[in-house]
Amino acid sequence: MDRDSITPLLITFNEIQNIGRTLAKLDWARRIVVIDSGSTDGTLDVLAANPQVEIVHRPFDSFAEQCNFGLTQIRTDWVLSLDADYELSDAFVSELAELQPGAGDTGYKAAFIYRIHGHPLRGTLYPPRTVLYRVAGARYENEGHGHRIRLQGRVAALEGRIYHDDRKPLSRWLASQLKYAAREAAHLLESPRDRLGRVDRIRLMGWPAPVLVLGYVLFAKGAILDGKAGWFYAFQRLLAEVLLALELLDRRLSALTQSA
Repeated sequence: MDRDSITPLLITFNEIQNIGRTLAKLDWARRIVVIDSGSTDGTLDVLAANPQVEIVHRPFDSFAEQCNFGLTQIRTDWVLSLDADYELSDAFVSELAELQPGAGDTGYKAAFIYRIHGHPLRGTLYPPRTVLYRVAGARYENEGHGHRIRLQGRVAALEGRIYHDDRKPLSRWLASQLKYAAREAAHLLESPRDRLGRVDRIRLMGWPAPVLVLGYVLFAKGAILDGKAGWFYAFQRLLAEVLLALELLDRRLSALTQSA
């Protein structure tokens, strides 16, 4: 695949701790589209210093709509959709040039190596994500606290990995998790039970998920062997599930009070 047929798309808001590493691995791109929702921490200065970057300002309403708007700014056939805390591996960049998509191939998904302040973990709960796809017919939909791309056609798996390494302050992570917990609780409570997967049904119960996720991350994913970085990640996942369990319990107790 000619890499000139690919445009990277980034969604940003106050990513000064991450954006430089992300851009460094996009030096092959002729044009990089960034949809920014009001950064004030120096992110825009870093972006403006890169002649490949085109910044488009848009107030944030949802991740899906921010990405869908971004797709309208893409002029190539293919888009590489990235978070601002991603860093492409050298193997991933090389693989892009070797791809030969067929007529029925609409996208490619990549797996991730999770880093904590630069320290790679043996395993992660972060799932593979469709990051490279044809713009025609693509559309994002919100799902819980996240968003998912909808494509028609075959999605293949890439061999090259992407590094996930968010170095924003812990306070920023915690504030985000509070918002995510509210959105995820609404999604779980409003979705028909038979449409939820096994993991989401466990999370909907509330109390089992925090206990299970701590053990799963430490032992099944090997975080206990990753030293301080592994414990940091395990505690992050534990806290995220505790916040969701609290949000679910709060909503259920509130509903009981209102019906009494």
